Amino acid sequence: MRHAEGAPISSGSRLGLLRGRMNTPRLISLIVFAIGGLTAWGDVGYTGRASAQMFLGSGESTRVNRFDDRAAWAFLKRQVALGPRPAGSQTSRELAELLRRSIPRGRSQAVPGGLQNVVGTIPGRNPRRRVVLGAHYDTKDLPGFVGANDSASGTAVVRQLARTIRPRQLRPTLIIVFFDGEEAPPGKEAEFERYGLRGSKVAASAFHSAEAAVVLDFVGDKDLAIPRDRYSNRRLWTKLRAASRRTGHARHFPAREQGTVLDDHVPFIRAGIPAIDLIDLEFACWHRTCDDLSAVSPRSLDAVGETMMAFLADL
Repeated sequence: MRHAEGAPISSGSRLGLLRGRMNTPRLISLIVFAIGGLTAWGDVGYTGRASAQMFLGSGESTRVNRFDDRAAWAFLKRQVALGPRPAGSQTSRELAELLRRSIPRGRSQAVPGGLQNVVGTIPGRNPRRRVVLGAHYDTKDLPGFVGANDSASGTAVVRQLARTIRPRQLRPTLIIVFFDGEEAPPGKEAEFERYGLRGSKVAASAFHSAEAAVVLDFVGDKDLAIPRDRYSNRRLWTKLRAASRRTGHARHFPAREQGTVLDDHVPFIRAGIPAIDLIDLEFACWHRTCDDLSAVSPRSLDAVGETMMAFLADL
């Protein structure tokens, strides 16, 4: 990720999102489904045990514990324990395998240079609609840099969302993508968009029919505040802020803007797909070794996770 100069990229008009309200019979059926659910995911893979997670739609107005922040935090710490995870490294490949095994329909997607995205799929009720949800899992190639916020936080939240949301729970099919090669290789930082964003470029091409893309990056900062960057689609961002209000986390998504950012949402925008980027750029440890567990908080993961659950239910 890096700041960008110039006018915002046009995000197009391919968005056709629908709103729905939760009625009493549907709420009862969802509670029964949640209690009697047939599938669940263990710490790494499929367990076959039932889940009691409850998922409410856009009519829900009070905070509900739908997102498991403890599980997300545990996986953030697990990534950090691996050490530096630059693209193409052994630790990056180990993490990719962990991700592949722990999300629905996990598989690899080749990225030039011997890299790999990790892709999963959660079928929605409308098979013609697809939304991409992603985060990059590589870290900056710096000695001792473990990237607790940049990239472990986004990866942890997206992974936990993938393990919580059930088939046909959302209207659109959800395509989960963990991007490899977001960071530009050493010596290529000055041409970041050309040499970085490698995994998201592949994903944007592969999933060009998606109606929207949502990217999570820098979402674990202890003092979390995520304003809209000027590249992010306004209509999607309005829905996101509405979701944050419904879940009691509006203070983490202020109304102000933060300029333009080159991040993994940009290849989707270039492909004509409306996209947003959740990123808190007011982070003192960006690309510094102090981006470790002392810089992040499970409360921030929870705020983003709960907001995303409500946001995705409204698509």
